[in-house]
Amino acid sequence: MGPEARTRTHVWVKGRVQGVFYRESMRREAQRLGLHGWVRNLADGRVEAVIEGDLPAVVELVDWCRRGPEGATVVGMEMHNELPQGETGFRVLR
Repeated sequence: MGPEARTRTHVWVKGRVQGVFYRESMRREAQRLGLHGWVRNLADGRVEAVIEGDLPAVVELVDWCRRGPEGATVVGMEMHNELPQGETGFRVLR
């Protein structure tokens, strides 16, 4: 897939999303889908992530973000589409 076929979505997830393996579960799901980007916890209790890849896979991971892993309770999500930046791999930022 060339860079022209990529899409990029920036998400912020609110709820019980820290301390429930949200970031690691998201990393595994992103890798399964062949996506790129990163995920991190924010000081205000939200999780922030950038997802890059082909549109169907990005949509699938965004849908996953609305649920999260077992133990998570998502109460809200904000997202913005952005221009792809050429992310490679998917990593958990500390």
